[in-house]
Amino acid sequence: MSNTSKNFLQSSIGKKLVMGLTGLFLISFLLVHCFLNSFIFFNDGGLMFNIGATFMAKNWIIRAMEIVLFIGLIWHMVQALILTMENSKARPVKYAVNNASANTKWYSRSMGVLGSLLLLFLVVHLANFWVKSRFTGLPGEDANGNENLYAVMQETFHIGWIIAVYLGGCIALAYHLLHGFPSAFQTLGWNHPKYNRLILITGTLFSVIIPLIFAAMPVSMYFGWVN
Repeated sequence: MSNTSKNFLQSSIGKKLVMGLTGLFLISFLLVHCFLNSFIFFNDGGLMFNIGATFMAKNWIIRAMEIVLFIGLIWHMVQALILTMENSKARPVKYAVNNASANTKWYSRSMGVLGSLLLLFLVVHLANFWVKSRFTGLPGEDANGNENLYAVMQETFHIGWIIAVYLGGCIALAYHLLHGFPSAFQTLGWNHPKYNRLILITGTLFSVIIPLIFAAMPVSMYFGWVN
């Protein structure tokens, strides 16, 4: 990497650019992840879901993308932490009159808190599913001979505190996306008066629908609506 590129990435603009790019990459992952996980709603005992899960676990392209995903996620979090610290240092003394609520939404001012809640949710999620599917092994096979990750979902989503963590994580995700989705386009310079409204509407729908689907999964299993 040249000194020019390195200096740019270390600048405030460069860090925000990285935040925007990694944010959009993570958004695309959420879409794919949500689509495959929604296979539980076929309500076929997890057969369709396990087909998708097995494909994700054994496809070498997907496994390689997992590494890229983790790098993108860590980079996104590190850049967010650095920008937050730099903003705090830039304003060591708060303004005497600060009416931030008149100019920004509360979730836009709380991205650090929302990100921390998402990190807690992610740790719980990875420990219960990713670690078991990749390292500790799954409980047998389903009727099609695929690894039975669905059985792990059934077991996990009958634990009350885990349901609470998932619902909290989905709420935090919704508000995080409400700010992050349009901000990513603005940071990358992809906004324009002609389609800013479209970006805002798309971002709002995405921020509501995707977390709702994720939240519906553990709730549906907990109450026995999906078997």
